Amino acid sequence: MYKKSVYVVTLGCSKNEVDSELMQSILNKDKYYVAESLEEANIIIVNTCGFIDAAKEESVDTIWEMTRYKEEGNCEYLLLAGCLAQRYSKELMKEIEEVDAIIGTGNIKELNNILDSIDQKKKLIKVDNVDDSYLENVERINFSSTAYLRVSEGCDNHCTYCIIPKLRGKHRSRKMEDIVNEAEYLVENGVSEIILIAQNTSDYGIDLYGEYSLYKLLDRLNQIKDLKWIRILYLYPDNFNDNLIKSLRDNEKVVKYVDIPLQHINDEVLKRMNRRTNKNKVKELIKKLRSEIPGIVVRTTFIVGFPGETKDEFNELYQFVQKTKFDRLGVFTYSMEEDTPAFLLPNHIDQDVKKERKDMLMELQRSISEEIMSSKVGKTYDAIIEEFAGNDTYVGRTYMDSPEIDGVVYITTKKELEEGQFVKVNVTEYLEYDLIGELDNEYR
Repeated sequence: MYKKSVYVVTLGCSKNEVDSELMQSILNKDKYYVAESLEEANIIIVNTCGFIDAAKEESVDTIWEMTRYKEEGNCEYLLLAGCLAQRYSKELMKEIEEVDAIIGTGNIKELNNILDSIDQKKKLIKVDNVDDSYLENVERINFSSTAYLRVSEGCDNHCTYCIIPKLRGKHRSRKMEDIVNEAEYLVENGVSEIILIAQNTSDYGIDLYGEYSLYKLLDRLNQIKDLKWIRILYLYPDNFNDNLIKSLRDNEKVVKYVDIPLQHINDEVLKRMNRRTNKNKVKELIKKLRSEIPGIVVRTTFIVGFPGETKDEFNELYQFVQKTKFDRLGVFTYSMEEDTPAFLLPNHIDQDVKKERKDMLMELQRSISEEIMSSKVGKTYDAIIEEFAGNDTYVGRTYMDSPEIDGVVYITTKKELEEGQFVKVNVTEYLEYDLIGELDNEYR
């Protein structure tokens, strides 16, 4: 029987990367296989992002680019998945005639039925299951030294600027046993660093177990043999409790790194954003983390130019960043998203002002980061090797660096190293966001 090849183009966040892996893994192996290239593919799936304007533009541009493969390549069918597809399914199907099917964020498990239907020349839109349960017991097929592991889906926060709850549904935690089983399966297949993700990881377990249970999950994962690092992203500050801090501190495989999206620090702006915290609580949390967990790296993100943000409110944020000295920091300009409460707020900020404020914060962070990086010279860190960069140089990451969003360490050695290998690195130089070092004597 002739099998058709499927290629998945992934855009957006790490949660989309997991969805793409799920789609590849559940393909009916009697009818379909994963293509090695776009040129080879009979079926192309674009897993889109629809979070902010820039992401939407990239998704639309990519979709149009993929239509070319229907005209010039082997592609017979073009499918759309992900948040943009969920949000604008009818519009995309109407405007781009090359699109054959649209799969909603909660309809991934129907992929094979959808593929069979379009093979019978039926165009389909399946976006009706946004609150569906997570697709469990799937044996993932793509392995590297690092893997993302989703602990829950959806979000109950309803921040006024965010469309995600409408696209991903309500918060639904996965059972702890299912997460641990998947982690063990990944480690058996060579994964040494697991990165826990969700829309909000600190809310894990409240719906299943009646308490915020991420600390219990970390305790369980820490027991997995041959697992080296456990990293956690997207820890909202409101339910970051003492149990979690203790688990972060005491579990040796949990890297001392937290990603806490704060979004702002002014109390009035936080209220308009419907954030469930305030300046004092945020300051107390950061102080406690740094006092309880020596060497902890704190990463965060902020939004500038939120409707009504005054100069004084922005200056308060600027001064907070200046004083707090975050190890890692990202800044977004507010993006107007229809169907969100913030879209209807008065006093929207001019785009030039948003950009100016973003540039000011990022320039401040550049100098802070350079100061922090300089303090690492002369110290030794464990690092995971990611790739060979040529000229006797490898690219690695320390516990301070999450892949793709943080810095790296450049390691000079004539010794041949392997992707995924852990080594000790003596830091000799620094850049604004990166480190430069050489192998510790025991590895030479």
